Amino acid sequence: METRQDIYKNYFTSKDAIETISISDLRNKEFLNENLSEEELQAIRNFDRFRLRELNKLKTDFDFNARFCELQIMSNIADYKEFLKEEYFFSELL
Repeated sequence: METRQDIYKNYFTSKDAIETISISDLRNKEFLNENLSEEELQAIRNFDRFRLRELNKLKTDFDFNARFCELQIMSNIADYKEFLKEEYFFSELL
């Protein structure tokens, strides 16, 4: 599983950053009633499980808010394919 620093680094050094489709892009597509592929839907489900697991670990409002912002940034810049990796399919079991 890539750390958030790795995701940020990959995004900002990637020549294809403009062509990257993020989780947020997929949510926008869904909101506009555009059809999503099974792969895209699975990436959204995996990200949602990952996000909930990460946020449920936190004990303070400050930590929660900081991590929430980090996860929001991830959903905006990380390629959705990152969340198709095997470790995200089973993130709730970790």
